[in-house]
Formats: sequence, structure tokens, C-alpha cells
Amino acid sequence: MVNFELYKVFYLTAKSGSISKAAKELYLTQPSVSHSIKILEEQLGMILFSRTSKGVELTKEGSVLYSYIEQAYNFISMAEEKLQELRTLSSGEIKIGGSDSLCKHYLLPFLETFHVQHPHVQIHLVHGTTPEIVKQLKEGKIDIGIVRLPIEDEQLQVREGITIQDIFVTGPKYRELSMNKVTLAKLKTYPIILFSRNSFSHNFITRLFHDNDLLLEPEIELGSVDLLIEFAKIGFGVSFVTREFVAKELAEGSLYEVNLDAHIPPTKIGIITLKNMPLSMAASAFVDELERNR
Repeated sequence: MVNFELYKVFYLTAKSGSISKAAKELYLTQPSVSHSIKILEEQLGMILFSRTSKGVELTKEGSVLYSYIEQAYNFISMAEEKLQELRTLSSGEIKIGGSDSLCKHYLLPFLETFHVQHPHVQIHLVHGTTPEIVKQLKEGKIDIGIVRLPIEDEQLQVREGITIQDIFVTGPKYRELSMNKVTLAKLKTYPIILFSRNSFSHNFITRLFHDNDLLLEPEIELGSVDLLIEFAKIGFGVSFVTREFVAKELAEGSLYEVNLDAHIPPTKIGIITLKNMPLSMAASAFVDELERNR
């Protein structure tokens, strides 16, 4: 194994393109930097730099080495930052991915409480569908994903959150649907409003109809839960939403739950992280808060 300090000299020289700048950053003399590079080249058996009028530039072999050393250097810097965060929650950041509806109706109260407790921890929210959130998590772009379960992936650690119940709701125009039992076949004769086609809820309810030998063709598809709620209120049709997310509207009477003569299975919200990848202190504290309140 080559001494790591030699790689450090190599990295800073390559990054700055100058032996003198690297020497200044390392608090070494220029001859010491040149000597370290020479030792590294001898140990690896290849030339890593060529001299130019402006300084030094990487050879082809040097460029290959740099691409790996840069990643290693970045990971070491990240590790140092994580260790610093272990000392205190007075700094740090959490990157959380989830759908618009889960961020607004599920995460927001926790985010508000966490921010009051740890005002210096930065929180970044990334919106997307479940496949998009999983992809971002695997690419290291977020720390935590909030999704609907079930989800099966060997690379993910899945923690169960609260249980939620999806329902059909309508405004005053179709209020009769809340008074008497309605079959899926009967409901299908009304204008149905669903979330966008690639969403969990869209696939979930169309699969339920399919299992009952019915083809569900929504009249309207929307990209926002808020729009689903508003469209149902003003009489465009019957929207498929999460009961917990429309509790206020149901209580005040601006929405009515359809009295469906069919069982819609409840679902759970899942907290997903990468297996074998330790969370920062801030992210771990936030996950603990979510689990305590499931």
C-alpha cells in the first residue's frame, strides 16, 4: 500500500495544477512536493504529471488515478463531517425525499418540531414518486425516504411508520354516495378523479378494481393531492385520497366519504434508508422522532 500522504500530495497538486500552490496548502517546500510525487510515480511505475508553462497537468495515467483519488478524498471529507456531527446537533443537514402529499400532511408537523429543537440543522426536501425517491436514495442524494409500503429492496432498510386509510370522497354534488352503500361497479359510473398515473395511489386503486373484474378509467388525473381535494369539493367528481389527509374537510362538511361496499386495505407509511450506510446524527435523531410517533 502506498503511503496515503503521497496520494494527498498528488491530489492537491492535480487539483491546483501547480506544485507551488500545493506546497503552500500543505505547508511544505516545493522540492518536498516534487520529491513526494516522484516517489509515488516510482512506486506505481508510471508518470503522473507533465510540466507545462503554467504548472503541471495530468498524464492519461494520472487522470485515471485522479478520478479515484478524488472520490476517496471526498468520502474522507464526508466522514470527517459526519464525525463532527456526532459531537453535536448544532450543525448538519438532513435530505429527505417524499411525495408532495406525504411531505405536507405527514412530515410537516415533525419537521416543525425538529426545527424548533435543532434550529441550526438544515433540512432539504426532495419531491418525487416512490421509484424516484428510491433512486435518489441509492445515488446518495438523500438520507431518508418517506414512501408508501409495501416496498421490497435488499439494499434498503425499511421502518414502518403510521397506518393510513385511503377512501373515496365527494363534495355536495354527489353527497348521496355517502348515505347508502355503493358498489365498485356503481361507483365506476361516476366521474372518478385520481392522482397521476405513475403514483402509488393510482396503481393501488386501479389494481383493486381489476381484482374485482372491473376496469377503472379515471375521468381526470391530477398531479396534486390539494387539487384532488378541491376538484371533489366543487363537484368535478369523486376523488381517491387519504382519510387522514382530509380530516379537516370531512369534519367541516366540505367533503363526504363515499360509503363504499368494498374493503380498501389500509397501507403504512415507510421510512427507508440504505442498509449498511450509517445515518448522520441529525438524520438518525429525525428517524427516531418519526418512529416514536408512529
